[in-house]
Amino acid sequence: MLELLAWLIAAPFAFALSYLALELAAGLAPLRFSPGEGPAAAFAIVIPAHNEAAGIAATVASLRATSPAARILVVADNCSDDTAALARAAGAEVVERHDCERRGKGFALAFGRDHLSLAPPEAVLVLDADCRITAEGAGRLTARAVVSGAPVQAANLLVAPANSSPLVGLSNFAMLIKNLVRARGLMRIGGGALLFGTGMAFPWILFRRIPLATSNMVEDLDLGLELARDGIKVILDDAVLVTSPAAGLNAGRGQRSRWEHGFLETASRQAGPLLATAIRRRSRHLAALGAHLLIPPLALLIGLVVPAIAAVGLLILPTGSYSPLIVLLAPLTLVMLLLFVAWGREAREMLTLADLIRAPLYIVWKIPIYLAFFRRRQTEWNRTERDPN
Repeated sequence: MLELLAWLIAAPFAFALSYLALELAAGLAPLRFSPGEGPAAAFAIVIPAHNEAAGIAATVASLRATSPAARILVVADNCSDDTAALARAAGAEVVERHDCERRGKGFALAFGRDHLSLAPPEAVLVLDADCRITAEGAGRLTARAVVSGAPVQAANLLVAPANSSPLVGLSNFAMLIKNLVRARGLMRIGGGALLFGTGMAFPWILFRRIPLATSNMVEDLDLGLELARDGIKVILDDAVLVTSPAAGLNAGRGQRSRWEHGFLETASRQAGPLLATAIRRRSRHLAALGAHLLIPPLALLIGLVVPAIAAVGLLILPTGSYSPLIVLLAPLTLVMLLLFVAWGREAREMLTLADLIRAPLYIVWKIPIYLAFFRRRQTEWNRTERDPN
């Protein structure tokens, strides 16, 4: 009986760790795309902006320099500052939206789409107001979107000043694992990735009909899953990088709460039905996404595995059968090794080895986020406060 209970505890964590290890191993190497994405597309860059006066002019100027042929549309959404005026002065096309009842990025994007429909482009790139994109990246993403007829997602990472807290560096590393390494893994395992909300390009024929007007706080995740159910795969182009400034510790906790509460809530609703649909359709793509949803955020998974190991160890002591513990420790060891390899390949500049060793502190820092999911779950979109420095 004790051994059976040990297996019941070990099995789900062993599965989660094993699938995570598969994603990590499959995503260590860069994806290989041919340089030619097709002819250049006439594209628009849509920037939803809520009270972004501090940085919107710099964002528009940066895009003007890297994508001079693009139509830049700023959607000043429920702004109480000079976002609209500063964006116009920087050379952007601006539309202003005022609707305090329907708040959120999805509604802003739908409003911008309505404006673009008067003279639609061939493709649309969605970019957050604080983001930067690699030179010629916007043209590459939109050209590939037109040729493929599918969404194309850039790698999206966080950057922070050199003197930031080690916890900020660890948070940035966790996002690199999610938005680069595991996203590559999803591409190789199932043939499609997920959307990240910024740096995502759509052909107009698709963009004009996708459901955008929503207050879902993880509208990008939900949209990617809906497209997958419709048989549309998101293409990850990891040669294009979109970077966002990392939030400070306090703002970062709020930002992470929105992301991870949204992921956990979406996963609890959609993982099972997605896997059932995958079996019915015999879809490797849907199966990969469904399994991905079953894997908790990295810090939460490791935080749960540690007490699970202790519980399994105590249960098997009287039995003398160590199989459940071995089955649990083996994939955990592999995940740790793969994370170290990923750090060595991708993250040496953002995170020192000394800071990487402090990962347990990062898990402790995130405990209130996960407790809040059960006590006072975040269900509404909120703007992440920017660091003025």
